[in-house]
Amino acid sequence: MRRDVLAVLALLPLLAACGGKPAGKKFESTAARPVKRTAVRQPIVRRPPPAAQVLTAPGLEGVIGATSADLVRQFGTARLDVQEGDARKLQFSGTACLLDVYLYPPAAGREPQATYVDARRSDGRDVDRAACIGALRKR
Repeated sequence: MRRDVLAVLALLPLLAACGGKPAGKKFESTAARPVKRTAVRQPIVRRPPPAAQVLTAPGLEGVIGATSADLVRQFGTARLDVQEGDARKLQFSGTACLLDVYLYPPAAGREPQATYVDARRSDGRDVDRAACIGALRKR
């Protein structure tokens, strides 16, 4: 039995060496510590949308700058009336062509005005805008 006690006592220093960090000393890692970075948030700057660019071309007079009521007086009831955000699209149709008129508000509190016109045939081919406007205008 004495031999067993001596064997256990001989192993105690080895077991003590395996047991964690030494007392009184702070354990230091050799690995580099990650640097904590804080994100710098940039302030969000809200800007008003840019002013709509107005299409200008011969033959578009009376349409560009017109309000929806002006367009209905010229072409009759719109086939389509689509609202997307602050933009509005009116589509007028006839046997000659389809006319899409896009209206945007020029300034806060004012009625949207036509700033762009697109014209095509019923098969999708482009046609002259001024010719389409002339063909669709009520006489």
